[in-house]
Amino acid sequence: MALVQKSLARLAIACGMLPIAAVSADHDSSRWEKYIARFEAADKKQMPQPDGILFIGSSSIRMWKTLEQDFPGLPVINRGFGGSQIADSNHFARRIVHPYKPRQIVFYAGDNDVAAGKSPEKVLTDFQQFVKTVRAKLPKARVSFIAIKPSLSRWKLSGKMAMANSLVRNACSKNKRLDYIDIWQPMLGENGKPRPDLFLATACISTPRATRCGHPS
Repeated sequence: MALVQKSLARLAIACGMLPIAAVSADHDSSRWEKYIARFEAADKKQMPQPDGILFIGSSSIRMWKTLEQDFPGLPVINRGFGGSQIADSNHFARRIVHPYKPRQIVFYAGDNDVAAGKSPEKVLTDFQQFVKTVRAKLPKARVSFIAIKPSLSRWKLSGKMAMANSLVRNACSKNKRLDYIDIWQPMLGENGKPRPDLFLATACISTPRATRCGHPS
C-alpha cells in the first residue's frame, strides 16, 4: 500500500467517521487555461521534486490547504482547479501531471461531471482515460481515486453519483496500481444524508476534514 494510502487510512480512523486521446469536441477546457498557466509559472520558480505525491482534481482538492500538515513528511503537491471535470485533468495532464513525475496521484473529480449531465458510465470511461493518459508517460505511477462525495446541494443526483462510484470502485479492484478511497459512507449522517458539518457554506464543496474521512478499499 502506498504511503499516502496508509496516511488516509489513519486519518479515517481519527475522523471517527497508451496514446493520449483528445478531449471530446463538446468539452471546452480552455476556461482553465489561466489557472494552469499559474501552476506553470510557479513551477518555473521552483519545480517540485520528482517522486512526489500529486493531488489533482476539482474544488475539494483546490481547497485542501492543509495537505502538508495532514501528510507530514510526505512530498505532496496540490494542483487542484475548482469546478473542473475529469476531462479537464485529461486535457492538462501533460502540463500538470507528467512534468512532476509523481510516484502517486491522488485524484478527485466526478461530481461536476454528473452535475453537467454526464452518465455514471461516462465518468468511468473518462477516469479510465485519465489513467491511460498518466500511464503513457508514467507507467509505474499509482493512481488513487477519491470517491465522489455525497453533496448537500446535489443530493438529487446522489443515485447517479453512487453508481459512478460503484463503477470506478469495481474497475480499481481489478488493477493493483489503482486505489478507490471511499469517502461516501463516512460523510453520511445517521439520517442517511450528508453531514452539514463537513461542507463549506456552498453546501457543495467539502472541507478537508471530509476528505480526510476517506479510507482505501
